Amino acid sequence: MDVRALRYFTEVVRQQSFTRAAQKLYVTQPTISKMLRQLEEELGCTLLLRDGRKLHLTDSGQAVYQRGLAILQEFHQLEVEIGDINQLKTGELRLGIPPMVGMQIAGSISAFRRRYPGVELKIAEFGGLTVQQAVLTGSLDIALTALPIDPDLPLNTLPLMHHPLCVLVPRQADWLSRSRVALSELAAHPLLIFNEEFSLNRQLMKAFQRLGVTPNIAVRSGQWDFLAAMVQAEMGLAILPEPICQRLDKQSLLWLPLESELKWSLGLIWREGNYLSRSAQAWIDCCREHWPDRAPRLKV
Repeated sequence: MDVRALRYFTEVVRQQSFTRAAQKLYVTQPTISKMLRQLEEELGCTLLLRDGRKLHLTDSGQAVYQRGLAILQEFHQLEVEIGDINQLKTGELRLGIPPMVGMQIAGSISAFRRRYPGVELKIAEFGGLTVQQAVLTGSLDIALTALPIDPDLPLNTLPLMHHPLCVLVPRQADWLSRSRVALSELAAHPLLIFNEEFSLNRQLMKAFQRLGVTPNIAVRSGQWDFLAAMVQAEMGLAILPEPICQRLDKQSLLWLPLESELKWSLGLIWREGNYLSRSAQAWIDCCREHWPDRAPRLKV
């Protein structure tokens, strides 16, 4: 059923005139007459009876009129809601982030909330590989995660920032004289690393394989603060991004640059070929503004 036919019909009843209804709706009278005939044919009943200059509703016409008013009201409400969504007055954004990157995007989240206070921001914290899967299955709209990702995955990426990796060590005399640590050296020490859920874990394992080195993994965890506590307890060494290390206690811990081509690179990912919501597009814009020199323009 064409919603225009309902709109024309209810206006004719309201105005009690085809002519006045046509004027009100800015269409011609023949257009209204044609649409009403088609509506009656579709429903298989007569809706209006003419009595001189008066119009009378049949029983069917009365039912269609009352129901039509409700349908048109719902349709108007839908138009309003869609308008609000398009203008980002309402809506939601399902955003995924690994636990350790929250501090990196606090500025973008704050800017997004100030600009679009009506958009509900739903944040899910998972490791990078879990976040990728959530984007692929559609349970998340977009995510910030470690790059690079598997090139065979149907995901778009937008690189945002790059940070060096550091080796976190106890603040002891043996380490105080060092200025950096090579990746190959780490095989001689127990290692405390992120678990398999994190992209950084996979990158490190591949780097060790290329060197022909078998690391001695003592602890795997999804919590960077726990790994730092284990280093402080002299359980081993941890490999952490520099921004994480900067938050730690300098009196008891020391971090040295990791001598490796590895970087902690972060970027946005979203499913290739899928509809990208207005709120997700707005989030991309906020991130691009926050890192203007790192975020290339999207191809349109």
